[in-house]
Amino acid sequence: MHFKEAIGYLESFPDYERIANYPYKKSFDLDRVRSFLETLDNPHRDLRCIHIAGTKGKGSTAAFVAYILREAGFKVGLYTSPHLNSFRERIRILGQKLSAFAEALSPSASADAHRSSKRRWADFEGMVSEENLSIYTDKIRSCVKKFSANSEFSPLTFFEVYTALALLYFKEKDVDFAVLETGLGGRLDATNVVDPLVCGITQISLEHTQLLGHTLEQIAAEKVGIIKQKGQIVVSSPQEKQADRVIQRRCDEYQAKLYRVGKDINFIEGSFNQEHQVFDAEGLFNKYANLKIKLLGRHQLVNATTAIGIIELMRNFNINISKEKIREGLEATIWPGRFEIINKAPYIVLDGAQNIASVNALKETLNRIFGSKNKVLVLGISKDKDIEGMCRILGDISDRVILTQADNPRAADPNILHSFIKRDKIIGITSSVKEAIDLVKKNVKKEDIIVVTGSLFLVGEARKILKSY
Repeated sequence: MHFKEAIGYLESFPDYERIANYPYKKSFDLDRVRSFLETLDNPHRDLRCIHIAGTKGKGSTAAFVAYILREAGFKVGLYTSPHLNSFRERIRILGQKLSAFAEALSPSASADAHRSSKRRWADFEGMVSEENLSIYTDKIRSCVKKFSANSEFSPLTFFEVYTALALLYFKEKDVDFAVLETGLGGRLDATNVVDPLVCGITQISLEHTQLLGHTLEQIAAEKVGIIKQKGQIVVSSPQEKQADRVIQRRCDEYQAKLYRVGKDINFIEGSFNQEHQVFDAEGLFNKYANLKIKLLGRHQLVNATTAIGIIELMRNFNINISKEKIREGLEATIWPGRFEIINKAPYIVLDGAQNIASVNALKETLNRIFGSKNKVLVLGISKDKDIEGMCRILGDISDRVILTQADNPRAADPNILHSFIKRDKIIGITSSVKEAIDLVKKNVKKEDIIVVTGSLFLVGEARKILKSY
């Protein structure tokens, strides 16, 4: 199977990431996923997993965890979604395999084997190659055919098939750990077939309300579905009271051990600039001074601290990561499309903020980093989001706005956004991201700050276009 054929095959499955509204509970079925995984000899049962759910920050937290484990010398599978430009970004393997897993667990392990061969990492280090994606899609295809012919279940979805492919790939590539980000919710998510070492719950806020529920309690109830083992270890980012109560109840139900950032694990903000930010942290077992991360914004300090808690609690399984490796992993972490500055003079910021919580975080970070400098916004939002709320927040901090839409069925017509932005700020409405970028080039000065945001789909397109300029 060639790569293009593999992509065509994967795209043939129902892809709910590209559909705004659908019957959530009828569309997803974990029994269907488990049954399909049996045809692959249950690869997930051989993986040591970290599982992360939440509304905001789960991808960044997963990246922090994976990079820390990589710096400690482990071979780490990282599964995230959605992608910016290629399916391949979702499935990655970081780090080099040591001679034996048992050796890697030893405090005296030679984790420096990885360090000696360090290079300048690509944006998406270790993403599955075209060749391997083709090989594993071919393996999956024969199993899908057999499964579909004899199955009592409804057809598999794209995310279910791709998750199964990732789990099989990680197993056969013999990763030491797999760090998995949920796709949507948690309870019915295809990733929820795993029994993780540690669960992470990042900030929960109102998003996908037409699918997950219209209150924080309802949404939190879906997210905490990943807590399903007696005695599970759970690390939670700071939460609103309604969500925190749901998390606590779930932990009580499963006698899970809950550790909270802001209570059990803490951080203190330090200095910051356009390149990085510095902070101190107090974990469950160690104190850390002058930690440095490239990801900008106070919310990333929360995500990094959540990752520290997850890593420290892995010592319950005799996995001891040194303070120095935690420090190095945090500093090494790269997560494209999240307040990513790709150009200076003028500054161009790409940020996939796509809900009220993440838009507020973007607003705060822009004000901290760039203050009152003139900001030109390129904005496109998915139709299932809080368009009015997002536009009002972003409109307040923008001097000029270009409205556009991603090449995605979920993208809202930019003329709808027009109603919620002050007319005198709008310098153009375009039907494509390419047109929006061309309009930016004609209307900005070197001292302006260009911000592309509103959707990861939009950011992915813009990133690809801007890289070719």
